[in-house]
Amino acid sequence: MITRLDAPLKVTGQAKYGADHHFPGMAYGYVVLSTIAHGEIEAMDFSAAREAPGVVGVYSPFDPLEMRTATSPLFGDTWVPLQDKEVTYYGQPIGFVVAETFEQARDAASLVNVAYRPLPAKTSLTEGLATAEDAPPARDGAPPTLEVLADGIESIDDAFAASPVVVEATYTTATQNHAAMEPHSAVAVWDDGELTVYSGNQASNLQAMELASALDLELTAVHCVNPFVGGAFGGKGRTSAPAFLAAAASRSLDRPVKAALTREQVFTATAGRAATVQTIKLGAERDGSLVALSHDSWCSTDAARSFVEPTSHGTSREWYATQNLAISQKIVPLNIPPTTFMRAPGEAPGSFALESAVDELAVALGMDPIELRIRNNSTAPPGKDLQWSSKHLDECFRIGAQRFGWAHRPPGTRTEGDWLVGMGVATAMFPALRFPATVGITLHADDTADVATSGADPGTGLLTVLSLVGAESLDIPAERITPRLGDSALPPGGLSGGSTATASAGTAIMIAAVKAIDELVALAADPGAPFEGHEVTYADGRVFADGRSMSFGELLRAVGRESLEVTGSSAPGEELTKHSFSSWGAQFCEVRVHRLTREARVSRMLGVFDSGRIINDKAARSQIMGGMIWGVSAALHEGLEIEANGRFANGDFASYLLPVNADIPEVDVHFVEYPDTLHNAVGARGLGEIGTVGMAAAVANAVYNATGTRVRHIPITIEDLLED
Repeated sequence: MITRLDAPLKVTGQAKYGADHHFPGMAYGYVVLSTIAHGEIEAMDFSAAREAPGVVGVYSPFDPLEMRTATSPLFGDTWVPLQDKEVTYYGQPIGFVVAETFEQARDAASLVNVAYRPLPAKTSLTEGLATAEDAPPARDGAPPTLEVLADGIESIDDAFAASPVVVEATYTTATQNHAAMEPHSAVAVWDDGELTVYSGNQASNLQAMELASALDLELTAVHCVNPFVGGAFGGKGRTSAPAFLAAAASRSLDRPVKAALTREQVFTATAGRAATVQTIKLGAERDGSLVALSHDSWCSTDAARSFVEPTSHGTSREWYATQNLAISQKIVPLNIPPTTFMRAPGEAPGSFALESAVDELAVALGMDPIELRIRNNSTAPPGKDLQWSSKHLDECFRIGAQRFGWAHRPPGTRTEGDWLVGMGVATAMFPALRFPATVGITLHADDTADVATSGADPGTGLLTVLSLVGAESLDIPAERITPRLGDSALPPGGLSGGSTATASAGTAIMIAAVKAIDELVALAADPGAPFEGHEVTYADGRVFADGRSMSFGELLRAVGRESLEVTGSSAPGEELTKHSFSSWGAQFCEVRVHRLTREARVSRMLGVFDSGRIINDKAARSQIMGGMIWGVSAALHEGLEIEANGRFANGDFASYLLPVNADIPEVDVHFVEYPDTLHNAVGARGLGEIGTVGMAAAVANAVYNATGTRVRHIPITIEDLLED
């Protein structure tokens, strides 16, 4: 059975990532970062750097590289470094030093002196709440404030006034960094006016578009390659500063240039997840039926207001059946690094708040938290007529409760030696999306086939999916499929993000396979072909007619062809007018808190998920487990601390806490598998991100069950659990 085609290359070190590419005469670039959060650069003294050994080029806003603002159809404008003297955050790329070796470039960069005209900086989300702004409309056009009211109800306040039981609380989540294992890097090479860039990113064709626009080139003159990506999670969707700088410097110097951020630089010279403040109010009947739900959210964003973390819109807008709903989303512009998509953007931090609040309502009602969630299960998003195409969340909870031993969860504290033990649960949900994608299929005369698209595989298993879906669609063994991706020269596969890759590329594969088979059948019956004038059929990689058969390779050889090439494209379409689409899950967690030290440790996790058809069980489990571990990390470990001057106090792997093996116990994953062919022909829905949704809340709810202490912020620390 095929599990991960890329595994042997990765575990043996043969997989070449962006920075692994080397070329004769290559120079090395080092990025210079700002040391203030807000102001203007008055001068940059590069004299000592220019005289340093090995230096071949220095660049700054005073001596800029030839570039302009980049743009792409998906992201719009993307910031390009060194184009002006304004500084809007601590750690902003403001200079670039190129030398014969990395060490020489790094050492020379340390000699650069920068004079600033400092301006007041806003770095605190809490202090900025008073001047928050309405968020811009969401990508689907939804306004920042939405309200759904039952007939006869004039306001959300009236709905709460009519609710027998009401709970209200404010929850906060911390700023995070993607912390991918592979730092952002790029190797740029020019040849006769054409550019090739090797760089880990989530969409080689989109990166090619951004580089072409930034460098004023025709798209055909830019070639981007990313066959292996060492983690991305949304942080490598847009072109990075090293890619822009390496490409432009390589053109200026007429030699290959490699640029790679150090681990510390990754924390500021790239984008991260926003911090959030969320106030949730729930009103319910005494039987647990929701009467009203309000969810007001604030998130940090950079000075350019480049991204919104849609916590209220990503959760409360759709998760539960309620007669009355009011949500709002505001932004707080700060002098901090840009924010962007990070695994389950909106849903991950939003679910911590919503699912903690639902747990608090269960306590107030004296009701089992699972029963409360099932009672308020939605058949469609509140205020919408489009029902879910497929939803088996109740089954996820029932199976999960049985497998996890939920019936043995005590109403109060349970102790095992010096440990207080508690269980928590939460709902997980992530929208089932598709992006436009094109896949090429090439049938060869040796009875093999290529399945190719420009899409990326940042550890998600897409390479193997191409092989498996391609084999199924062409009705041949997977061993005869050669999957190809990560190259902008291939058919455009779209962004590997939003948990869309399998559904998007898989549907395009099926369309391309039908075209390939149709062309084979027609070719077999052409004049002079082996089955001229006969009705031809196809199965098992063979064409059949007149009581005879031959493989497609034999047919191609018989007609003098080396290959047959087709492409297939898919995009979201009419189905969006008929149904709502989402993946679902139930998260279970057991936590132990030491009665003396108040150390909290997760001891068991179980996730039960309804994500449609599972194409590759091992890879799917790996994705879900990674997401669940991410949720534990958010709950107990991760959080960037921003000093008043805008500097990240813990912007490195030594002090930015991430879980290690000792922090992660048994992780159990179960799939409730119902193929969703209303969503796409493959029947698969996204699962790359849903694994992290709800897990932080499940941890916090388990901590409450163990200790009786309700912590409404993450990460939860020992100090939060110390008794007065």
